[in-house]
Amino acid sequence: MQYTIQVNGAPRPVDVDGETPLLWVLRDTLDLKGTKFGCGAAQCGACTVHMNGVPIRACQTPIASVGTAAITTIEAIGETKVGQNIQAAWIALDVPQCGYCQAGQIMSATALITRVPAPTDHDINEAMSGNVCRCATYTRIRAAIKQAADAGRA
Repeated sequence: MQYTIQVNGAPRPVDVDGETPLLWVLRDTLDLKGTKFGCGAAQCGACTVHMNGVPIRACQTPIASVGTAAITTIEAIGETKVGQNIQAAWIALDVPQCGYCQAGQIMSATALITRVPAPTDHDINEAMSGNVCRCATYTRIRAAIKQAADAGRA
């Protein structure tokens, strides 16, 4: 079936079955490889993208449910000031180890700071609880979120 979805600010026509997960439309049909497949069950957060600014798990979101919502992927997150601050903090604090989960981590962190410009540890715990890092870089992730939030207030 034909769908036109808004991805990173542009309408993108796709011809896929309506039950196809957004993750596979992004990766296989639109060639946006930054969003990763992790578990396929919305448990790890590697596939996190934004739908109208809210983090969602693309692996469990059927394309038919997207409608006219604005989808933002890791490829475009640096187009916002918050996204730029997050990316700069991630680099400055050398957050990634293997890096596989980092796109999802950055997407969740950007949504958090956009919603809560000065997040507490509790806010960070809540917002990031659905993102798993097998390398356990959680301490650096938390520090980078705080650094990015501080940069946004400066």
